[in-house]
Amino acid sequence: MRKKLLGSGLYFPRRARGALLVMAASALVARRAVAQSATPTPSAVLRSGTLSFDGHATVGDFVGSTTTISGAFTGDVAGARGWVEARVATLQTKNDHRDRDLRGSMEVAKYPTLRFDLERVETRSTTLPPDGHADVLLHGSLTIHGVKRDVALPAIVARDGDTTHVTSTFPLDLEDYRIGGLTKMLGMLRMKPKIEVHVDLRFVDDSSLLPHLRGTS
Repeated sequence: MRKKLLGSGLYFPRRARGALLVMAASALVARRAVAQSATPTPSAVLRSGTLSFDGHATVGDFVGSTTTISGAFTGDVAGARGWVEARVATLQTKNDHRDRDLRGSMEVAKYPTLRFDLERVETRSTTLPPDGHADVLLHGSLTIHGVKRDVALPAIVARDGDTTHVTSTFPLDLEDYRIGGLTKMLGMLRMKPKIEVHVDLRFVDDSSLLPHLRGTS
């Protein structure tokens, strides 16, 4: 059966009309895709940061920390994906002997880095400007000592101009990551396996990172 194409004086079979509709819809979808891809996705690189932990031992409490951290993310807060990584050998506790024991227990030659990979962000609450920030859970994986575990880390995220400030404090059980060597001198010196980790990171917007981040996601 044929039908006249409105305003043209021409007749097209039903199959031809269906094909024309499919072509028109495909063109519309393609135009929308091009328009969306032209809108840049926010990207940021880690500008500065501190990773520290509170350790507890029979001889007293101590703090280990490092500022040698790298990382980046892409997307806004709701859809962010990214990573943060630190070299274990850069952690320092202000005690050379303890630092050597730390590197030995962490087997830094075999497992030189610890890393967090962000998969999604869950927003729990937000506050209004000028002190606006978001209370979130960072869902992803934490890899330490060759052991990778799924985690949900509590964090506070705040924006200030082109900078995203992320802070987080969370408990960590070293035994979950198969870290041994916590007892020395026939048990007289012992570090408790449960520590508290503190992270303070500042990311600065950098759209030039977008191709690289897309390639590693």
